[in-house]
Amino acid sequence: MELGSIVQLLENKAILVTGATGFLAKIFVEKVLRVQPNVKKLYLLLRAADAKSATHRLHNEILGKELFRVLKEKWGPNFSASISQKVTVLPGDLCQEDLGLKDSMLREEMRNQVDFVINLAATTNFDERYDVALDLNTLGAKHVLSFAKQCVKLKAFVHVSTAYVSGEKGGLLLENPYRMGETLNGTLGLDVDAEKRLIEEKLTEFRAQGATEEEITLGMKDLGLERAVTIEAGRRVPNIERAKRYGWPNTYVFTKAMGEMLIGHLKGNMSVAIIRPTIVTSTFKEPFPGWVEGVRTIDSLAVAYGKGKLICFLGDLKGIIDLIPADLVVNAIIVSMAAHATQPSDAIYHVGSSVRNPMTNRILQEAGFRYFSQKPWIDKDGHPVKVRKALVLGDMESFHRYMAIRYLLLLKGLELANVALCQYFRGTYLTLRRKINIVMRLVDLYKPYLFFKGVFDDMNTEKLRMAVRDGSAEADMFYFDPKCLDWEDYFLNTHLPGIVKYVLK
Repeated sequence: MELGSIVQLLENKAILVTGATGFLAKIFVEKVLRVQPNVKKLYLLLRAADAKSATHRLHNEILGKELFRVLKEKWGPNFSASISQKVTVLPGDLCQEDLGLKDSMLREEMRNQVDFVINLAATTNFDERYDVALDLNTLGAKHVLSFAKQCVKLKAFVHVSTAYVSGEKGGLLLENPYRMGETLNGTLGLDVDAEKRLIEEKLTEFRAQGATEEEITLGMKDLGLERAVTIEAGRRVPNIERAKRYGWPNTYVFTKAMGEMLIGHLKGNMSVAIIRPTIVTSTFKEPFPGWVEGVRTIDSLAVAYGKGKLICFLGDLKGIIDLIPADLVVNAIIVSMAAHATQPSDAIYHVGSSVRNPMTNRILQEAGFRYFSQKPWIDKDGHPVKVRKALVLGDMESFHRYMAIRYLLLLKGLELANVALCQYFRGTYLTLRRKINIVMRLVDLYKPYLFFKGVFDDMNTEKLRMAVRDGSAEADMFYFDPKCLDWEDYFLNTHLPGIVKYVLK
C-alpha cells in the first residue's frame, strides 16, 4: 500500500457526509476543513424539512460547538464566508431513496461532483426502538450506498460501523466481513426484508389494538432487544425474540451487522472501506484535548460515579476495555479514504487499542477515584461530593447477592419511614432507591461487555498505519496508533476533565 500526500489528495475534492450532527462526523468535518481549506465541497446530509431548518441545524448543532474554536481562530473574519463557500447542507432523510433529497438539480450536481461518500449516520442507543434502528443502521446504509453508486467520480465509499458487531465472542476477533444472512449462533433464516416486514406487521397490530405511543415504543424496543410483544388488555405479552435469536446482544450491534451485510452484498465493484471503531472517547490531541459530546458508553459510569450515584459495579478489574479517542478514529477514516482512492479495494479496519495498547478496568477505576477525589463534583446545594473507590463485583452471583442486601436495607428504610414518618429515613430510602435503579440500568445496558473477553485484531489497520509512516510526510498529522496513549495520563488530564467541562458543564 502506497500513499502520497493525503492533504493534497483532499484538495479540490467533494465529500458527502451523512450523520453530520453526530460526534465523529463533526470532528471529521472540522479536521478536513482545518488541514485542507481548499477542499472543493463538503455536502452535509441533515435530517430537516427544508433548507432553512438544515441551515439552522448546521449553525447550532455543528459550527456553534466549541469544537470549531481552533478553525474559527485560524480563518478569522473569513470563517463565515469560507463556510458558505465550502459547506452545503442537504435537508433530507437517509431512510428514504435518494436520501430524501427533494432538489433535483442539487441531486444531479452531487452525482457529478462527489468524490467520496462517508457514512457516519447511525443510532447508537443499545435499547433503541427496533424500527428506528433498522431504518437508520441497516436500510440507511443501503440507501447511502445506492446513492454513492450513482456518483460518476466516486473514488471510495467509507462506512463507519462498530467493532462490536462481533457480539459477545471472545479471543482474537478478525477483520472479517459478514455474508448476507450470516448469524453469530448459526441460526438460519435471517433476512433483512423479512425483518422489515415483521416490523410493519407489528406496528399495524399495535395500532389495531389501540396501543398508545408509549406502548408502541416499548413494544418496538422489546422487538429488537429481547422479544416481540402483543398488547392484550393493556398488558405486554412476550412472543418471539429478534436480536438475541440470531446471537447479537442488543438492537444496536444487530442492525449495524445487517448494515454491513447489505453493503458487502450490494457494493458491486465500488472501492469500500468499513471502519469498525471500538468504544470511542474524547479527543486526544485535535483540535484540542478532551472534547466530547453527550454521555457516551463508559462516560455514563464516570458521570454517575463522580456524582456519588454509583454504589457498585460489575466487571473484571483485570479485564481489557477497548477504548479509542475520537480524533484517532477520524484520522483512520481519512487515511482509509486516501488508501482506497489510490488503490481501489475492499477492506475492514478495526480501530481500537486492545491488541497494541490494552487498557484495563482497574486503570479506569483508579483514575476515576483519583480524579474525583482531587476535583470533586459540586452538587446542586454547593457541597463537594465525596467518592470512595468503586466497589467492583467480579461475577453475577456476587452482584445479585450484593443487590439483594441493598434491597433488604431499602425495604427496612421504607418500613421505618412509614411507621415513624421520619423525614430522614424517607430521604435515605429515596436516595438509595435511585442509586440502585441507576446501577441496575447500567448493568442491564452493558451486561454483554462487562466480562468481554475479545480483543480486536487490527492487521488491516496496521497496514494503513505503516503506509502513513513509510510513504507520507504527514504521519504526525494523521496519527492513529494507540501506542501513543498513556491511559492513566489520558484519563486524569484529558478525558475526565473533558467530561466535566463539555458534558457536565
